[in-house]
Amino acid sequence: MMQPKLKSRVRATDREIGEVSKVIVDPLSHEISHIVVSMNGSGERQVAMTFVQSVSENLVELRAAAGDILELPPFKRDDYVTTHEVEIAHLEERVHVTPGEVLVPFPELEKSVKRRTFFMNFTHVIGFLIGLPIAFPVLRYLMKPMYSPFDNGWLKIGNVSKIKQDDIGVQFKYKRKVKEAYMPESEIEKNVWVLKVTPAVLDKVYQGKDMEFKDAFGKTVWTNKKDFPFIAFSGKCPHLGCGYKWRQHKVLGQVFLCPCHLSIYDASGKVLDGPAPRALDALPIKVSATGEVEIIDMEFKAGTKTQIRII
Repeated sequence: MMQPKLKSRVRATDREIGEVSKVIVDPLSHEISHIVVSMNGSGERQVAMTFVQSVSENLVELRAAAGDILELPPFKRDDYVTTHEVEIAHLEERVHVTPGEVLVPFPELEKSVKRRTFFMNFTHVIGFLIGLPIAFPVLRYLMKPMYSPFDNGWLKIGNVSKIKQDDIGVQFKYKRKVKEAYMPESEIEKNVWVLKVTPAVLDKVYQGKDMEFKDAFGKTVWTNKKDFPFIAFSGKCPHLGCGYKWRQHKVLGQVFLCPCHLSIYDASGKVLDGPAPRALDALPIKVSATGEVEIIDMEFKAGTKTQIRII
């Protein structure tokens, strides 16, 4: 079957009812799952492809009557995003619908998990209590590296000459040596986003107060001054830890956009849209007289409203 084209006429079994205004794509299969029909003044209806009898060059024929289509729930635009707002690899190889809106569903997070039965939980608790005296010494030894002090050393990540405009996110990549528990030391590549910001953005970030960073014992290790014109954000989205990008949004302008679940942030790190529970995580930053940018590499727990440092 041909793919439905935007602006194609739509005919039910008894009469013509409107035209295709949008198409909805399954982001996993890359197949068109629904068409959105503009119903000649009666709003828009989301029609599953299972209703489609045939598709020709400029006509989509349905296997249902006009009254049945009108009874479908109205199309909810807020439940979807365009493929210009989120990256879906290789989608253009499967979907050939131009011009117009190609939509994908806004991802829904898992809201709950299945409950285990009382007796299963009871069995687990009893087993845990029986094994604890034997396992505790071993666990204490193995977990000791987890409670080692945070590394608050400064890392050089580049020069501010890389930043050409104010209030524009610039990615700085760097490498850091890490040691996971008793594994050999390794080197990983990380990134942060650095901006030279205007006073208006500074005020949104700091709200008139300096930003203090503390160690595990509550001692201040560094303070970002509220009038310092450079901001560094952790390269991980506070929602689930994905990497995000600086992108042009057709409505919001230039923003930080996380492609995993479509969290959107402005230049100050404030959440504009999406499921992110808090703003982007600012990091300690300083700039030398020669323009060298240094940060303290910190990471914070994803998915929480408050910052909880984990590295």
